[in-house]
Amino acid sequence: MKIKYFLSAIASLIFSLAASAQSLANYQGSWQGILNVSGGVQIVFHVKDNGHNGLIATADSPDQSAFGLKCDTTWVAAGLLTIEMYQLKASYTAKLVGDSVLDGTFKQGAEFPLVLKKAASTPVARKRPQEPKAPFPYKSEEVEYDNASLGLHYGATITIPPGKGPFPAVLLITGSGPQNRDEEIMGHKPFAVLADALTRNGFVVLRVDDRGVGKSSGQFSNATSADFADDARTSLRYLLSRPEVNRKKTGLIGHSEGGMIAPMVAASSKDIDFIILLAGPGIKIDSLMAEQNAAILRKAGVSPGATNAYLTLYKAACKTVLSTNDSTAAVLKVKDQVDQWAKSTDTTVLSELGLSSAETHEKIASTLVKELQGKWYRYFLAFDPTPYLEALHCKVLALNGEKDIQVIARSNLAGIESALKKSKSKTYTVKELPGLNHLFQTCKTCTVPEYERLEETFSPAALEEINNWLNKNVK
Repeated sequence: MKIKYFLSAIASLIFSLAASAQSLANYQGSWQGILNVSGGVQIVFHVKDNGHNGLIATADSPDQSAFGLKCDTTWVAAGLLTIEMYQLKASYTAKLVGDSVLDGTFKQGAEFPLVLKKAASTPVARKRPQEPKAPFPYKSEEVEYDNASLGLHYGATITIPPGKGPFPAVLLITGSGPQNRDEEIMGHKPFAVLADALTRNGFVVLRVDDRGVGKSSGQFSNATSADFADDARTSLRYLLSRPEVNRKKTGLIGHSEGGMIAPMVAASSKDIDFIILLAGPGIKIDSLMAEQNAAILRKAGVSPGATNAYLTLYKAACKTVLSTNDSTAAVLKVKDQVDQWAKSTDTTVLSELGLSSAETHEKIASTLVKELQGKWYRYFLAFDPTPYLEALHCKVLALNGEKDIQVIARSNLAGIESALKKSKSKTYTVKELPGLNHLFQTCKTCTVPEYERLEETFSPAALEEINNWLNKNVK
């Protein structure tokens, strides 16, 4: 699912005011700390001499896999270092304590204390102990194939167990956003880990670069989930063409949006024996996204009152954008909605959300419209998975992490189970896995930024749950 942050990026600085060369040198270096929002977001500023008796800096947000970002201005005056980020309407002001600590305040709507400590100039790479490393006890083959009617070329990896086939097989379908065959996100490669576990369990596994990514052609930005379903059908045909594959025991595993695409493909196919939905949507997407926004705001420490107030605006804006084709008209309508909403909303709530000024009203209106009016998002937001789930006739395993704040487990799994009861599927399991987030990691704070900080890529308990179900129902 789409990931939203209060801090989506940190811009960096190009202009500096003069200070003595000696005092400026004290501020040069890499400074890192944790901003106490969204469960903790790691911030790193790299401050350097700009060659003109001033300073220049770049910034990293490692939890969002963002590095080397520019800011706008920085200067030292009256013993304070100030860094400004115009686009985000944010700033950091701090005093130097000793020679290795910056003690200051980060401002963006609200104010947050932020202590930075001098650190190594290059962030230490995160450990990923589960990432498979060659040599493998199975065959791993790079493959390419085409869909002539779509004019698309696909790059993929197929892994094949040792021994004599044919073997049961599975196609992995990635979540939202352009991703490679490993579904790489925040330094993790969930599909590489999943494919390794499945192949060791005797399954042929095909994982594919999204269109426009890696060795796959096409334009990702012009596509919708319906187009990605066509891509999955193409990959399924390729998988079924392999002599190592048992055509009667072939299925799909989809994560997040991939768990939305899997039922779209399976509902109209006689070639699919099973599907596994990993945080795949079970309720209408507009409702799912409202739940997601609420959960993320709560994790960020936003009060229930402010969260509910924002959701009122968000739902109204979604409805307006979906019913308005012209983007200019949509911006004006949403801007009017924001203004009217602000007039009826308590000033303390507006301040908490960073939406106190008319300027921020126009900015949030433009941002909402730009996001919601994209071709992919319009299709996505209007999507209802229920008809596809009800049309299934294959075996189904649906899993959700209990701590998932992007696809809320309780309501989502209830929606899936309700639909499957009306389907022709005779074998299905719907299960909530305790302590796991949206990526099926064992989480601690269970926020989106934590995904990157966790060493675990895919919970061993979740992998065991998947393999046990496959052993019982497919092999």
